[in-house]
Amino acid sequence: MALKRIGQILLDLGLCDEQQLGMMLEEQQARGGELLGKVGVSLGFFTEEQLGEALAEQWNTTFVTLYDRAISADVLKLVSEPMAQLYRVIPLELSGERLTVATAEPQKLQVADELRTFLGYDIHNCVATESEITKAIEKYYSADTESVESLVESLEADTDLAAQAAAAGKEGATDLTSVEALAESAPVRKLLNMVLLLAIRDGASDIHFEPFETEFRIRLKSEGVLQEMVPPPKHLAFAITTRIKVMANLDIAERRLPQDGRIELNVGGHPVDLRVSVLPTLFGESVVMRVLDRGVVSLDLDKIGMAPAMLRQFRDVMKRPNGIILVTGPTGSGKTTTLYSALSELNDIEDKLITTEDPVEYDIDGIVQVQIDSEIGNTFAHCLRSILRQDPDRILVGEIRDVETAEIAVQASLTGHMVFSTLHTNDSPATVTRLRDMGVPPFLITATVEAILAQRLVRRICTNCREEVVPGADILADLELTSDQLVGKKFYRGKGCEKCNRTGYKGRMGLYELLMVNDDLRALIARNASTEELRNLARKQGMVTLRDSGMEAVFAGSTTAEEVIRETILEA
Repeated sequence: MALKRIGQILLDLGLCDEQQLGMMLEEQQARGGELLGKVGVSLGFFTEEQLGEALAEQWNTTFVTLYDRAISADVLKLVSEPMAQLYRVIPLELSGERLTVATAEPQKLQVADELRTFLGYDIHNCVATESEITKAIEKYYSADTESVESLVESLEADTDLAAQAAAAGKEGATDLTSVEALAESAPVRKLLNMVLLLAIRDGASDIHFEPFETEFRIRLKSEGVLQEMVPPPKHLAFAITTRIKVMANLDIAERRLPQDGRIELNVGGHPVDLRVSVLPTLFGESVVMRVLDRGVVSLDLDKIGMAPAMLRQFRDVMKRPNGIILVTGPTGSGKTTTLYSALSELNDIEDKLITTEDPVEYDIDGIVQVQIDSEIGNTFAHCLRSILRQDPDRILVGEIRDVETAEIAVQASLTGHMVFSTLHTNDSPATVTRLRDMGVPPFLITATVEAILAQRLVRRICTNCREEVVPGADILADLELTSDQLVGKKFYRGKGCEKCNRTGYKGRMGLYELLMVNDDLRALIARNASTEELRNLARKQGMVTLRDSGMEAVFAGSTTAEEVIRETILEA
């Protein structure tokens, strides 16, 4: 049965008239699509409670008040504080396998689906006002907020769970029913849910679950640096990794071979993909989850942090009709984001764009994206051959890993295509040497490569607690700076505050080095010049190195000298 529109229900209940509804619709459009009910409340046409009753009528459920309602501690424990904050819900009662929760936005159907996935209960929604939801979260959670620490303490004291985990985790255990029951148990679900929600809320890029002889370690990588959480009991290692494998649809009976999978969630209104890698180790299975939060990625070249002059050069070269543009750097240095941003800018109706990726990280509307699968023989080289028969104008090859892929990329460039790809090298000039070492002849490199962009990510200083600092002698020695070179220059650091979790850093920025391959450089490449010769010529012609880019950011107060030293090397 089709739902009535909220505007019609407001009219039926006499909460507004036709003229007021028209005003609300106009104001909704002016506010960029804010919810119609909230617009009406802000205009004073009806109260928050009356809106709640209308929403309950629309969704065929009940309207509840929370200020006078007693909620048992056992029910409250089912939903952790991070989950309540993220989804804006309050658990009310548990009846069998049905959990009733109060929400101010029953139209967000995905919230019930996600809670069902996380908690394992059927979810029934009631409607409460937004202000009451906020007050209830403060009342029930703020005074005695359940943290990972308190949850770990209760797990350590659970002897029954320890015995169950010991039995299921024995090498050679074949009772998959008990293994699955352990993975689905409430304490294991609760701990993993809290870790996932905290990681996604705090913008972590990776979650590491690492078994060792005497402990099971959980670490989150945020802004390029790993931070350890309170380690759960060692006997839960098997249960937690099994629960992850269940969520990623992996084989829970296979503990001897590496496995890769994917978990798709919809957290806080935007899609999150978790790429799961399971690796057997000496003391159990190590799991790393890469967090791909599609809702927060910004595919805009103007926002990646490249200097204006360099960005103009990069835009000019990427719009050329053919050639190869290479982006280099270590894993997690932002290469994919830079390339996606470039492709998004080039994505128009007149050009055909095809990508081959392992894996496809972000969906871009209008671009044909192909998933690489080496296990069935669908390699970069195999895929690239087929792509050339699809009449593309621009091609993204996720990574040039071998000479076969490099040769096909070169041939694609020579036949009138613009090819974007990545390599793992220390800097731009070293990329030429890497291609030669792979077996690509120098004359083909000179004929096809148009530009090489090297990049790194460094942490930004928190603007809330930034302060000037005098660098130590060891820092100056690492930077090879003399006191004369420091005249008029200032160094900064983050003191540490609530906004940056006492780290002194908030967010990250890119450092870039763009090597434009001109005729002079082609002559050097053709005669097999060394990396040093290529670098010296490029610097003479104005190339800003990664270290130079980093020092500009240091003196601008954007990052610290320690970050630049950690991510870049000094070239003579």
